[in-house]
Amino acid sequence: MKRFDGFMFGANLGGWLSQYDEDTKEHFDTFITESDIVRIKNAGFDHVRIPVDYMVIETDDGAVIEEGYKHIADCLSWCRKNGLNAVLDLHKAYGYSFDPLDKGESKEAFFYDEKLQQRFFDTWDTISSRFAEDSDILAFELLNEIVSPKVVNEWNEIAEKAARTIRKHAPNAYIIVGGVCYNSVTSVPLLAKPIDDKIVYNFHCYEPFIFTHQRAYWVENMPKDFVVEYPGSLEEYREKSKELSPDLADAINRGELTEIGPSYFDRIFAPAVEAAEKNGVFLYCGEYGVIELADTESAKRWFADIHSVFEKYNIGHAVWNYKEKDFGATVNKCFF
Repeated sequence: MKRFDGFMFGANLGGWLSQYDEDTKEHFDTFITESDIVRIKNAGFDHVRIPVDYMVIETDDGAVIEEGYKHIADCLSWCRKNGLNAVLDLHKAYGYSFDPLDKGESKEAFFYDEKLQQRFFDTWDTISSRFAEDSDILAFELLNEIVSPKVVNEWNEIAEKAARTIRKHAPNAYIIVGGVCYNSVTSVPLLAKPIDDKIVYNFHCYEPFIFTHQRAYWVENMPKDFVVEYPGSLEEYREKSKELSPDLADAINRGELTEIGPSYFDRIFAPAVEAAEKNGVFLYCGEYGVIELADTESAKRWFADIHSVFEKYNIGHAVWNYKEKDFGATVNKCFF
């Protein structure tokens, strides 16, 4: 499969311009600085993924927030200076959020509302026009984690229109698009055929979910004392999963699985790899990681296994997360 050179091993900058805890100038000025980019480069990464929530770069009525764009521009400047590439990910769009903590917000309305979609296209028109000259180091990711499985066709149409909007300004930039069910790897085969040879299919991987999200406070029906190590036997995982809601353990109950280990990832990635090869596109895992509450040695074994499969199929990847957001790589010591 095509190798996504320059985007093979990245670190997410979540918690800075997206899903931040403090909406203050001090936070935006200090959470990520050039010293962090230097540290990421020195740790062996080749790119960063920059999640950005729309409200950082535009007001509710669509007016541009220059300070927000300056933060992105500064980060790209630091990346260029230190030899890193970057993915600019629109993490939350006006009228759409994947976040389960955003209570009461529809996960489907955006896909049937032409006004919200036009706002989305306008946002990408502005982003791509401002950063078109950075296309040699910058890839554009259309939208983070489409939740509903019901909007496959609607999303494919929206994604194509957004990609063509970007192409007006950045004809040679990589454009990254993921699928439904929170960017599940199983949704990759449902993505539309690429409009050109710079389209990248994207997925996220937090499997086995009962390991990577053990004791996660935001996951419904997750016991606060739930603990599991990695790898463990498939039988053990299936037995432990009975303590949780069925949807939290769907992947490990598939009949074709034989073990928890590299072959586990090999099997669940197989349809995505096949789809990418068939359509001649790059494949990218924009998020993967292990919660800080997990055993560190188990986390290291998990990363070793998933990395072996990424490398086998030339799948680019970006770990969630560089720091904080409950998945901080700087805390669990797996990379830094």
